[in-house]
Amino acid sequence: MLSVEQVQTFQQIVYDHFKAHGRDLPWRKTEDPYKILISEVMLQQTQVARVMEKYGKFVSIFPDIFSLARASLRDILNVWQGLGYNRRAMALKKAAQHLVSRFSVRIPPDVDSLTSLPGIGNATACAICAFAFNQPLVFIETNIRTAFMHHFFEAGIMVRDAHILPLVAQTLYQKDPRVWCYALMDYGAALKKRYGNPNTKSIHYKRQGRFEGSNRQIRGAILKALVREEKLREDDFLGNARFPLEAVRRNLEQLRKEGIIAKKGDYCFIP
Repeated sequence: MLSVEQVQTFQQIVYDHFKAHGRDLPWRKTEDPYKILISEVMLQQTQVARVMEKYGKFVSIFPDIFSLARASLRDILNVWQGLGYNRRAMALKKAAQHLVSRFSVRIPPDVDSLTSLPGIGNATACAICAFAFNQPLVFIETNIRTAFMHHFFEAGIMVRDAHILPLVAQTLYQKDPRVWCYALMDYGAALKKRYGNPNTKSIHYKRQGRFEGSNRQIRGAILKALVREEKLREDDFLGNARFPLEAVRRNLEQLRKEGIIAKKGDYCFIP
């Protein structure tokens, strides 16, 4: 339990940093729930700089729920290229279709409804509610975790999110949660640059495997080729000397199971 003084001191540090070094991000210039949903899904496991390169083009080509729901997955992936984790693009299309059929083409302003959509977990749903609807919600993402671990936990201690959540709740600035969350995330991001990533002290931390030769690289290469060529024979992928034959075959099958690609006769394509 934090004292009133500890809460006020922490809030002042976070706000002072935000006033001096707050990030100018395009999705912060809107309260449109659709555009905020797009940005939050893009930001899952992806650095801000990479999202900055894609966000503007994406919302220009798919400016609303209807346009995204009607778009082909191939067209969506064409814009998505470079962000990685391509199943998020498919989840966005499915989420848009759900919003059309179940929510009268509007983004619901509550966490339970949002988490019923494909690709939307609790942290993403809470962020959408905070930024689009200014709701005071308690949640943790990587930069929020960083801010609290840096300030309130000693080095060497393995910390669970369950230990951090009560502190997030105590320090939440109820009068303007949108700006508070912006400030908190910016402060955490700055701390990582300055001191390294304290999330390695989290029990939930998982080090991302190397990209070269990984399934992520193989999947990305398959989808990039299918976006460019529309359809290709399976042998075209299996003959690629960059990757082991069995790894390519395994990833083709996994992409088919996920519905990201389909096969008709000898040809693979994005449905």
